[in-house]
Amino acid sequence: MARIFAYLLIVTIGLTACVPQNVDVEPTLARPKVGSLQIYSSPVPSSTPLPPTPAPTHPPPPTATPHLYAIKKGDTMGSISLEFGISVEEIIRVNPETSPYSMTVGEEIVIPEVEITPASLAIAPLEVEISPPNCYEPLSGGMWCFISVLNNQDIAVENPSAEIMLFDENGEVFAEKIAYALIDRLPVGERMPLVAFFENIPENMSVNAKLLTALPSPEDNGRYLLASVRNVLTEIAWSGVSAKIKGDVMVEGEISRLWVLAIAYDADDNILGVRRWESVSGKGGFNLTVSSLGSTIDHVQLMVEAKTLDENSTFQE
Repeated sequence: MARIFAYLLIVTIGLTACVPQNVDVEPTLARPKVGSLQIYSSPVPSSTPLPPTPAPTHPPPPTATPHLYAIKKGDTMGSISLEFGISVEEIIRVNPETSPYSMTVGEEIVIPEVEITPASLAIAPLEVEISPPNCYEPLSGGMWCFISVLNNQDIAVENPSAEIMLFDENGEVFAEKIAYALIDRLPVGERMPLVAFFENIPENMSVNAKLLTALPSPEDNGRYLLASVRNVLTEIAWSGVSAKIKGDVMVEGEISRLWVLAIAYDADDNILGVRRWESVSGKGGFNLTVSSLGSTIDHVQLMVEAKTLDENSTFQE
């Protein structure tokens, strides 16, 4: 009996060394404890004006040199995708030997640099409407910032992004981050979030943002497929801190990528949290949970995006 117990103990310890991961979902943005949340936004108008937004400049594009990232406990392909602003598909492509379903803590993967080409920076962005940043500081540290983008143009928009700037109490720029969209295309008349995370924040700060990119996306470019959600069931927890959503996606054509984005709002349409589900198998049944970083969730918006199958696309079951 003592030998059997020792054998079981060794097996249990061995299993805990490898933490299996789920590639299909973004990390839940966990709600901080009551009294721990600080919300920062740029009031419009403001009795104490924020530092003036600098004249638009075109920052140099990042180098194409990749770097290594060590897997931490709780990481998923989705959470890494959100942290670095890179699609799950691209991370899998440059790390073909890494299983997205069973990544080991301490394992190193290659993170390619996000490329913003000089050509895209040279094109003036379409004048879409962006909201002031709403930022939330959780107990785990750092700060999440959300910007709502409204496509008020008469054409769909691709790759919207904005620069978020943190100013210290002296009005000096403390940190800058680019807020990215979690899907590529914003249809006419619709809203979508831009997301950025700051590791360090100053005391007594203010926040400002400016639009960087918003490119025209013709309806007949052939890269996007007609997609819609069906049989959607949304269950908001009685506490209002999370919502579960499941349903099916109907797509016309063969897909290379399928994303469903869930956006949680309060009663005043402020973004509280986001969660993205991505199919790497071409299947359209989704099930995800989105959590609030702020007040209680009033409603959840779903957005779906499907791209066409091409010769460079690969699926992993």
